[in-house]
Amino acid sequence: MRLPTLLAVLFMAACTAQPPYPAVPALRTEAVPKPPVTTEQVVWQPGHWDWSGGGYIWSPGQYVPVAGHGLNWRPGWWSLSDGMWHWEPPHWE
Repeated sequence: MRLPTLLAVLFMAACTAQPPYPAVPALRTEAVPKPPVTTEQVVWQPGHWDWSGGGYIWSPGQYVPVAGHGLNWRPGWWSLSDGMWHWEPPHWE
């Protein structure tokens, strides 16, 4: 194998060995404050990392109305579909 070809193969192997996106950072520890005084029923939505297209940004936890949300909180995750990675944002189910 000629040297330029070998270097090209090694370069391509090194590129494919890298993950397509950086790993999601560890969750931050948040102190859950007392819920606000309101007549509306609220639930704590924990803080989470969101993908901004160029990096992760932290979305701090907050109280959200129970109405319109499911009861199961799903953190964000990466899924592979049709050979492409897609960021599935955190959401309620």
